[in-house]
Amino acid sequence: MAANNRFPDRAAGEDEHEHEQEQDMVDMDEVDEEIAAENEDGDVDMSEPDDDDDGEHEELHLVNDSVAYFDTHKDSIFAIAQHPTHPNIIATGGSEGDADDAPGKGYILVIPENLGRDDDSRPVLPPSYAADPAAAAREMASQKENTQIQPAFAIDGHTDSINALAFTLPNGDFLVSGGLDGRLRAYTIDAARPSFTFLGESQEVPEINWLTPCPSPDFPNTVALGASDGSVWVYTIDPADAANPLQIVQTYFLHTTSCTAGAWTPDGNLLATVDEDSSLYVWDVWGLAAAKGVVGDNGQTVVSLTAQDQRFEVEGGLYSVAVEPRGGYLAVGGAGGAIRIVGLPRISEQTAGATPQAGSKAAKAKAKGAGAKTAAGDAQAGQILAALEVQSDSIETLSFAPASAPVPLLAAGSVDGSISVFDPSRQFNLRRNIQGAHEDFSVVKVEWVKRPQSGSGAAAAQQQWLLTSCGMDGVVRRWNLQGATPSQHAPNAAVAGLEKEWRGHRGDGEGGGVLGFVQGVDGKRIITAGDDGLALVFEV
Repeated sequence: MAANNRFPDRAAGEDEHEHEQEQDMVDMDEVDEEIAAENEDGDVDMSEPDDDDDGEHEELHLVNDSVAYFDTHKDSIFAIAQHPTHPNIIATGGSEGDADDAPGKGYILVIPENLGRDDDSRPVLPPSYAADPAAAAREMASQKENTQIQPAFAIDGHTDSINALAFTLPNGDFLVSGGLDGRLRAYTIDAARPSFTFLGESQEVPEINWLTPCPSPDFPNTVALGASDGSVWVYTIDPADAANPLQIVQTYFLHTTSCTAGAWTPDGNLLATVDEDSSLYVWDVWGLAAAKGVVGDNGQTVVSLTAQDQRFEVEGGLYSVAVEPRGGYLAVGGAGGAIRIVGLPRISEQTAGATPQAGSKAAKAKAKGAGAKTAAGDAQAGQILAALEVQSDSIETLSFAPASAPVPLLAAGSVDGSISVFDPSRQFNLRRNIQGAHEDFSVVKVEWVKRPQSGSGAAAAQQQWLLTSCGMDGVVRRWNLQGATPSQHAPNAAVAGLEKEWRGHRGDGEGGGVLGFVQGVDGKRIITAGDDGLALVFEV
């Protein structure tokens, strides 16, 4: 249950004592200026007149469900990343202020493992929310359950906002930051100590839009980035080369407008990117597709779809992309609520049978043998498997349920505040449409809980249906989609499987939305990046 933290209006109150002497009477006609009238106890009422004043002091009700906070940022936090093997190590990035020439600034946080609190208490809001910040800070320091996170390391060197962060895979040996100054900066991470050291930087593009680490263990410490000029770059970090630790692996220049999003296939063999001109390219980064003879005529891509194909075109551009957990197909989302499902070629054994049709007819497909499944998968490579359009505004975020989930559901978050969930095993039928999931504010991110928490078999099975979302309303929500039925429309969160929500950011369109979050693999702890400059820690 959320608790209300109340900061009373600072209007003057009535004194408890009575005056020992009568007050002198003043003839109001004998003075040029009317003075403030005194109340019956002799105190001067300094409050502003209010036509609607009913005699009650107005109170500001603020809800804060967090167990810890970080408030060192001077402006919005645009990016957040979590270490893959030490989830208590968090990186945040933003700017050092709201001025046009404010430099980029980031921090590395080491969050304590145990952040307990009494059942009947909640931490107060950060001091910046109070009418008297100094007094609020003193009060906060006196309360044991309130945890203020201190930075372990500062990420400097960017002349413009940091808007992308990523720890490399598989072990998180390096942290990379990308900024609107076009700089890519790398830091060596020793998570055991922990310690953080600047390694090197590269600057090849005007602005970096996104960063994503390659998940392949065969190509460790590799990241891809998309730039405002449409270019796509792949770097491998090699600390042994002191003169050039950030080594360029591939560069691609087929996008003609800003490259807005990118995602690796789960095996790390292919990289999918989209742009504002409604183009999708799936790059053969390591040449494995070429070795199997499934690369396109340009020698770079296994899938190339642009607005010239009217079946694929999304007027207004594409802004999100996600790959199905077995790599058999992907989803792209864009303007007007449009989603396109596109097949991918089978490059590794992981993608065998990973087609939408295979899920709904698993028994028949299995009986036909691996050869039939391979042929079906290759035949669907580059094909538009579905065109979906349920939501009314741009699809900003997409997420597939993990491979361990009983049904490979696809969740889509929209600028119109809704979340739609589709069932690939039933030809992408709408499983649930949560209208007003974040009221009328944009949904910024949706992400399924990757791995069930420990517990009974029934509890673990239920956790496989959990979806986390955040939005510009400043709220983080956890949904349970287990009870969703095909084509079920939910007019509001109350009837849509809402399991829990966490508040603490300003929200409500006042510069306090949640711009991102991380939740580890089990979803037990959620850390947010706020437009209000706060990073909050919520315990599930």
